Amino acid sequence: MDRVLLLNVTFEPLRVLSVRRAVLLLIEERAEPVYVDDEPVVVHSPSVSIEVPSVVRLNRYVNVPRQAFSPPVSRRGVLARDGYRCAYCGGHADTIDHVIPRSRGGTHEWTNVVAACKKHNHDKGNRLLEELGWTMRVTPKAPHGLLWRVHSDSDLRPGWTPFLQPHAA
Repeated sequence: MDRVLLLNVTFEPLRVLSVRRAVLLLIEERAEPVYVDDEPVVVHSPSVSIEVPSVVRLNRYVNVPRQAFSPPVSRRGVLARDGYRCAYCGGHADTIDHVIPRSRGGTHEWTNVVAACKKHNHDKGNRLLEELGWTMRVTPKAPHGLLWRVHSDSDLRPGWTPFLQPHAA
């Protein structure tokens, strides 16, 4: 385990932390352990040993402006947003494609990037959908919801599921 889920005092997921940062929050008493794995990692120092929880909760509320948060565009994020399905054929996607190619003025943002299979990504190349007569099965849009704060940072751990389910978007 190298990552720890950080929850607000209201149990909403905020982000994923490194073990080191989580231990510091616990030592400074700014957070409390919420869930510890069956076989936790133990961090030792000369004077103390700490079982590292996989989920910690802040002791004070942190205000997070909803409209200000938009996760950065990443390959992992685009594939997860599109359910690992190609926007052109619906098959398994393993890469991403810019709907309007960057060489033609397209931007690298959520509304211009979709998941694609290698075949369709290669066939499309540097062309526009209109030039090929293609249509997309989905309309790309920026992800929303609390889960994306966590999902864009890291792989989800099984122990985190109960803390993310009520907040899934």
